[in-house]
Amino acid sequence: MTKIIGLTGGIGSGKTTIAQYFKSLDIPVYIADEEAKKLLDNPIIQDRIKVVFGETIIEKDKVSREKLASIVFQNPQKLSALNAIIHPAVKEHFQNWLTQHQNNPIVIKEAAILFESGSYQDCDKIITVVAPLETRIERVIARDKTTKDDVLNRIKNQWADEMRIAKSDFIIDNNDLSSAKLQVDKILKKLTNP
Repeated sequence: MTKIIGLTGGIGSGKTTIAQYFKSLDIPVYIADEEAKKLLDNPIIQDRIKVVFGETIIEKDKVSREKLASIVFQNPQKLSALNAIIHPAVKEHFQNWLTQHQNNPIVIKEAAILFESGSYQDCDKIITVVAPLETRIERVIARDKTTKDDVLNRIKNQWADEMRIAKSDFIIDNNDLSSAKLQVDKILKKLTNP
């Protein structure tokens, strides 16, 4: 049976880079955040979002992700409401994806809010990627062309590393990519040779 390995970490920790390394090793990787963004184009999801956030959240038949982000990262209740719409849809999408990869010994499910969404419960093992706070802030500012305050706001809406680490089976320190890849290789040996 296929083992589901959860891969998570705070914003800017480099979890997507680690996910890409798993992919380069021919391990199927499901990127939950990417799939959630695609689901925002689904008319049924858009209708549910309009009910919570109003008609103005839709621009040119698309959910304005900028408007949505500016609302939910300032308002925990609105963030919970959005998650209640998106998470069940992502969970269903993941289950369909999983059936297509059921012949693989392991698959990776990468999700920023693996614990917050409750989807960690579907995982056989969990890997948390960590990096120093300043490194994370610098990475997100460079990637998203945003401000330090915005990044700190987003960090505040996620679990602290200590909370993730306490619930994880493996930790990858992603301060240096070549070292992080070696850590992945060691973890893979443990996962494939129990």
